[in-house]
Amino acid sequence: MDTVDLLLHPVRLRIVHAMSGGRTLTTSDLCDLLPDVSKATVYRHVGLLAESGLLDVEGEQRVRGAVERRYRLRPARAAVDAETAAAASPDDHRRAFAVAMATLLAEFNAYLDRDQADPAADLVGYRQHAIWLSPDERAALIADLRAALVPRIGNPPAPERTRHLVSPILFPAEEPPG
Repeated sequence: MDTVDLLLHPVRLRIVHAMSGGRTLTTSDLCDLLPDVSKATVYRHVGLLAESGLLDVEGEQRVRGAVERRYRLRPARAAVDAETAAAASPDDHRRAFAVAMATLLAEFNAYLDRDQADPAADLVGYRQHAIWLSPDERAALIADLRAALVPRIGNPPAPERTRHLVSPILFPAEEPPG
């Protein structure tokens, strides 16, 4: 199974998100982070990601007679390159967008299901804005977003940090002027 097919599943994409930042986690840790997903499902998808080389086994230990593995994400393997994205058909893009939205909805529901969820205090945002952009303005906006996000994508987990999901979505809502 290629990387695109591996990532085009909401549970696998949530596992990849959870493993970001250089974290080393066990499948049990992932089950704790994805309480709305059955343990069997998490174990099955972790196994598939490991078999496919998106997760590396960082170590093993015996826990109550069973072997517990610690996994680490291989970020370079868990990315879709620009060439692959450019070669995708409209149906491929529809499928990828649907998985991204299903994943985002599952993550948001899991957040809201937590006892301590407080969207106002957590500054949760999900606004949509219609903006008018020339091709140059669009390029500048994308560059500004990259400048704001890229330096933070590499932040490792730390006691004062909480993992957040940021999902910039940009597409023309109308035909460009002729």
